[in-house]
Amino acid sequence: MVAIMKSYDQIGRKEDISNIISNITPTKTPFQSMIGSESIHNIVHSWQEDALAAVAANAAVEGADAPTAVHTATVLRTGTTQIFTKTAKVSGTTEAVDTYGRDRELAYQLSLKGAELKRDHEYAMVGVSQAQITGSVSVARQFASYLAQLDGTAVYTVNSTSGALNTALTSQTAAALREDIITLVSQTLYTNGSDPDCLMVKPADSLVLSGFQASGRTRFVDNGTRNITNVVDVYTSPFGTLKVYMNRFQLASSALIFEASMWKKLVLRNWARKTLAVTGDSTNIQLVGEFGLKHKNQAASGGVINLT
Repeated sequence: MVAIMKSYDQIGRKEDISNIISNITPTKTPFQSMIGSESIHNIVHSWQEDALAAVAANAAVEGADAPTAVHTATVLRTGTTQIFTKTAKVSGTTEAVDTYGRDRELAYQLSLKGAELKRDHEYAMVGVSQAQITGSVSVARQFASYLAQLDGTAVYTVNSTSGALNTALTSQTAAALREDIITLVSQTLYTNGSDPDCLMVKPADSLVLSGFQASGRTRFVDNGTRNITNVVDVYTSPFGTLKVYMNRFQLASSALIFEASMWKKLVLRNWARKTLAVTGDSTNIQLVGEFGLKHKNQAASGGVINLT
């Protein structure tokens, strides 16, 4: 017996659980969000690259015969598709039980798996330097990632020795992103005939970019407020304007400079749900999609690798 019934003595108190599930796992996928898509109809997809002849002196003598025709064949590029898949499996009892934060457990698990697939897709594009794998009955197909679809002249390896920038080192010491590297890659792409408009970096390198303002070249003034702006959203060099994007999922040792319109997400099978065979007291659903990645011209985009 107690003189005053307190909550500590109370039996049968109802649980107080929020009906909201918080999930802070990042799901933004900037690269695949900014490039276009194209439908394909085979696991192998090919496209052609072409280029004009180099600029040369051109002056003909009056009355001269027509010059001999000179042509260069196009370059055929070929890519393959990659299958992305995850499965959600929930028992019949789990689906019947009332839960906090979601109406049905299966629907909630499918939404999580869908977000995970989106992240995996971004990772395959820019988070790794993966070569194309044709695949077999025992080996999964794999499309070539961003870095694997670049012309070598537009990929620079940074090296910390004497601050040198090298394209063909046998042994490199990783170094930080520098402004001269960005302008050098931009210059190479401009010379190639491309008009890059995107600079994609890992979050830590966005702080490096903000440091470019230290010389006072760029200032932001907002009278009447106390805001301090320490970010570079757009970087302009003599070779064009680059909009800066942060990407949590890109390869941390790289910075990517590219023209977004030169990339396409190839869609053989868009995301779909498949209810698998019933083997017991559970529901088993597979999410699956099949995609490729196409770089219209390998000289149109570049990158910096070996970054700290």
